Amino acid sequence: MRIAIGNDHAAVEMKEAVKAHLEKRGIQVTDMGTNTSESCDYPVYGEMVGRAVASGEADLGIVICGTGVGISMAANKVKGIRACVCSEPCTARLSRMHNDSNVLGFGARIIGIEMAKMITDAWLDAEYEGGRHQRRVDQLMEIENR
Repeated sequence: MRIAIGNDHAAVEMKEAVKAHLEKRGIQVTDMGTNTSESCDYPVYGEMVGRAVASGEADLGIVICGTGVGISMAANKVKGIRACVCSEPCTARLSRMHNDSNVLGFGARIIGIEMAKMITDAWLDAEYEGGRHQRRVDQLMEIENR
């Protein structure tokens, strides 16, 4: 599995911890985020991760900023991306199972590093159920085409 990870200046420490956690799981990680605490623009990194996932360069993506909201919004602007912001594992798990989310977002100023790892694991360990959920995922994707 290949995961693209991106972050802004608020999330350098969390990105590094999540990246190491993913690598321990045997996942190939492409780091598309900043490595400095100097102020930068989260949309740049959200878009980069979104494009990597949409193009197939990465199977999934993780985006992290102060709240997770802005960088997820940026990723969601890329056609084909279904990014979700999660502050606990249950929502992350269900976003994969029911919504086929392909980018996970969370906020470094909202949750701690251990919670970020738990959320990441719940998201990665879940599988899309399809079935009754496919109609709704198709409707989401149709919105992009209108």
